[in-house]
Amino acid sequence: MVRRPSVHANVSRAMILVAGVAACSSSSTSSQSSGIDPDEALLGGDGTIFDDGDEAFAYPARNLSQQHRDPFQIGDAIFNRNWVAAPGAGGNDGLGPTYNAISCSGCHDNNGPGAPPQHQGDGFVGLLLRLSIPGTDPHGGPLGDPSYGDQLQPNGILGVPGEGTPSVSYVETPGTYGDGTAYSLRAPTYSIGALDFGPLASGEMLSPRLAPQTIGLGLLAALDESTILGFAAQNGGKPNYVWDGNKQQKVLGRFGWKANQPTLDQQVMAASRNDLGITDSEYPTEDCPPVQTKCASAPMSVQEPNLEAVRQDGLIEHAYGLAVPARRNLSDPIAQHGEQLFAQAGCAGCHISKMTTGTLAGWPELSGQTIRPFTDLLLHDMGPGLADGRPDYEATGSEWRTPPLWGLGLVQTIDGYLFLLHDGRARGFAEAILWHGGDGENAKQAFAAMSKSDRDALVAFLSSL
Repeated sequence: MVRRPSVHANVSRAMILVAGVAACSSSSTSSQSSGIDPDEALLGGDGTIFDDGDEAFAYPARNLSQQHRDPFQIGDAIFNRNWVAAPGAGGNDGLGPTYNAISCSGCHDNNGPGAPPQHQGDGFVGLLLRLSIPGTDPHGGPLGDPSYGDQLQPNGILGVPGEGTPSVSYVETPGTYGDGTAYSLRAPTYSIGALDFGPLASGEMLSPRLAPQTIGLGLLAALDESTILGFAAQNGGKPNYVWDGNKQQKVLGRFGWKANQPTLDQQVMAASRNDLGITDSEYPTEDCPPVQTKCASAPMSVQEPNLEAVRQDGLIEHAYGLAVPARRNLSDPIAQHGEQLFAQAGCAGCHISKMTTGTLAGWPELSGQTIRPFTDLLLHDMGPGLADGRPDYEATGSEWRTPPLWGLGLVQTIDGYLFLLHDGRARGFAEAILWHGGDGENAKQAFAAMSKSDRDALVAFLSSL
């Protein structure tokens, strides 16, 4: 069941925050005496919240004004809403006609990341397949399959067939650390059965996408473009330039596994239409390729687009306003040693720890904040092991955006699992590091050469974020 905590400052939540601040203050005294900067705990700047329980990703930023908290609450309800097919009562109809999930939280459980299927025959929840054929669309982006579009949607409302049934299988590949300790990595293979509209097009390119966690996105939106390009000059990362539907031009991309979305607004609205089939002002038409005639003739909601302005704005405010939990175990010597090893291995070159946001219009809470997301929002070549072979604007088939690391240490507590990388193949931090290649090859080799105690320390550091 998806938890849906109230986002207003009720008594129990206030007590949690007070306790968190008190704990931080106590830790701060100890940290200051040992030379540790207590501000290192404030991963999300002044909006950081102090909760390490199973609701840690559910809070609005601690410094969020009431002006934003009201629409945030509306967005929180929309995020957790189960949509139904049209026509329906209650203003929550319009699902599909084809879709991947019936709610935002169906993929982003408790605002955390998704998970690949755990057992043979399980459906895809929180994991989807991108589709494209050679060539580009009119804006330079991927060219969708003529019969299935840009994304496989396995489900259909009554009377409308889903597009196909995706499946994944794994082959375990053994390896050995420098000290002789064995490990195993699982390599996925994807296939699609029961294709309802004929075979995939010639040259089809298919790529899985795991739903990412949704915390702290507003702070990443508030970073100045010059800051991100400065990281590129520093570490050789590559910016992606993608189509902005509002500006009608290409701009810097910063969201998505390939940095293929320019703004948080467009990211949210694209997911609404593509994942749920819920239309909006940015994407006002249903996703029904010409061959899918039953999709095109399905009953429509009396309200089109389905997300009218107040709910659309609420969903966007929710995306901007979700808080980042504080870093934990700041004084733990093992985690401290792991942080040093993280830097020595070269991981910190791309997973940049500290930066300051610029000025984001209408969002003083997100502006001028010192944050610690551990990302550069840039593309890096990760080698053939992680390559999907599918270009996305200026991203090649082996380039991926550096994912933020903040909050990942709490995913196991919040969702009961931790699967990493763009397709969830890694079953924890160590496996994710061992999949690095290309620009990350040296860091991987450094990690693999460490002693077990050092590897454990590095993982302890990542788990504290």
